[in-house]
Amino acid sequence: MNEDLRIAQEADLEDIYTIAEKAGIDRKYVEPYGNDKAKIDSSIFNALKDKKDGKLILVTAITPTKAGEGKSTTTIGLADGLRKIGKKSMAALREPSLGPVFGLKGGAAGGGYAQVVPMESINLHFTGDMHAITTADNLIAAMLDNSIYQGNPLNIDPEKVVWKRCMDMNDRTLRSITIAQDKKTNGVERKDHFVITVACEVMAILCLSKDLKDFENRIARCIVAYTYDGQPVTVKDIHAAGAAAVVMKDALKPNLVQTLEHTPVLVHGGPFANIAHGCNSLIATKLALKLADYTVTEAGFGADLGAEKFLDIKCRVGDLHPNAVVIVATVRALKMHGGVDVDQLTEENADAMLAGAENLQKHIETIKAFGLPYIVAINKFAKDTPAEVEALLNWCRENGHPAALADGWARGGDGMTELAEKVADLCEQPDTYKPLYDVNCSIEEKIHTIATVVYGAKDVEYSDEARVKIETYKKFGWDKVPVCVAKTQNSLSDDARLKGRPRDFTIHVKDISISAGAGFIVVYTGNILTMPGLPKVPAADHMGIDDDGKIYGLF
Repeated sequence: MNEDLRIAQEADLEDIYTIAEKAGIDRKYVEPYGNDKAKIDSSIFNALKDKKDGKLILVTAITPTKAGEGKSTTTIGLADGLRKIGKKSMAALREPSLGPVFGLKGGAAGGGYAQVVPMESINLHFTGDMHAITTADNLIAAMLDNSIYQGNPLNIDPEKVVWKRCMDMNDRTLRSITIAQDKKTNGVERKDHFVITVACEVMAILCLSKDLKDFENRIARCIVAYTYDGQPVTVKDIHAAGAAAVVMKDALKPNLVQTLEHTPVLVHGGPFANIAHGCNSLIATKLALKLADYTVTEAGFGADLGAEKFLDIKCRVGDLHPNAVVIVATVRALKMHGGVDVDQLTEENADAMLAGAENLQKHIETIKAFGLPYIVAINKFAKDTPAEVEALLNWCRENGHPAALADGWARGGDGMTELAEKVADLCEQPDTYKPLYDVNCSIEEKIHTIATVVYGAKDVEYSDEARVKIETYKKFGWDKVPVCVAKTQNSLSDDARLKGRPRDFTIHVKDISISAGAGFIVVYTGNILTMPGLPKVPAADHMGIDDDGKIYGLF
């Protein structure tokens, strides 16, 4: 059995009311889903509105590799570690998508002795938030196509429908389809495609809304299509905003669970960071800040993706001010960035690791560009050699980068106390945080800033289609918003094959779209896909339930 799953299944969980009490949540706000998870009623914010916010800690990482970085494990372990040194802490995490769980990447509940539990439930259906998001998105799509079929009173051009149906699964066959075939009674036939649920705008809106009313107002502004004369059509125009809010009524409430060491955790919202903005919900983050003295949260993939979007989009929308950033790196991953093949990672190679540290250096520079205190967390793996670990610590010391070992996978909170002490100290340091760009700059200026400052690109090229859309968005006044860049997570560039720290490359903007409800423009670069596919041997191949009713193969 997978070690992470075995540890999770053998865990002794506390009753969810006990966890709520530990977090400072009155029982009247707790809506239990069984004994080990609960929704928290949003009315709790009225009771906490005058309470001062705690410190906010962001966990990010180097560019991901097949070797693993352990960002969620570090986030969970740090929350436990802060409790170990006497701090009142909570974690705020994203919900896993079923697509990667059954595909290649696996779950997103941490690992080893730094996990959130019940791990199986969190990685599967949990409290139904993903299903609600999927339903709300597809309800809007159904009402849109029905409006076209029922006489098309809004004069919608079927060739200019931009709202996509979604599904929370990796399925490449849905990237290009034809709908309403064969009979006129099936609707108006047209080309279409699905996106994965975590990339849909409903997900983004859930994560950026203040409350249910704000969600309804945002969803009403979403652009679903254009008329024959080029005018935008919104969710409000097709009368779907109210129904979507009804579907999402409970999904807007954050979910309370616990770590293996019974630290309270809010798990809510789950946009991918390569094709979406990659942060858990503002509602959950703001609630944790009111309840805890230290809130630890993470943003997806490397600092070029999740952290940039956290600091340029989420913090701007939610008026958040982070106090410290943890940048996770592993000896294994740095060796891969230094040119070592995945099947040779167990061989000691400090020189390759130090060559790969160029990638870590770039991510550090990105965080420094935002004016924030940071620390490098060296996430330990069992087969890291003492010489490699010491070489990385020396590299950090020589370059003036604060660093600490993180051994949460093997030792839980006890393995994270050094990092916790240093992070707590970092939170007391002054900072000069501000987003990288002014939203009133042009679309091109914002993209150029991210491409050059964060990715290290020398230039940006635009397709003809992207340039036409930029002009259209300027005409409609949609240009004065943040940009959310969809880019491969496997490289600082838009070419997944370029490891380490590529230089003198060009970012290729293929397309853009407006997420008027979420409040940002999505910029598609390289060969990014919004509907992933399954690998040759999906993780689902090895999953099942034994005669005792226990799941196996889930990781």
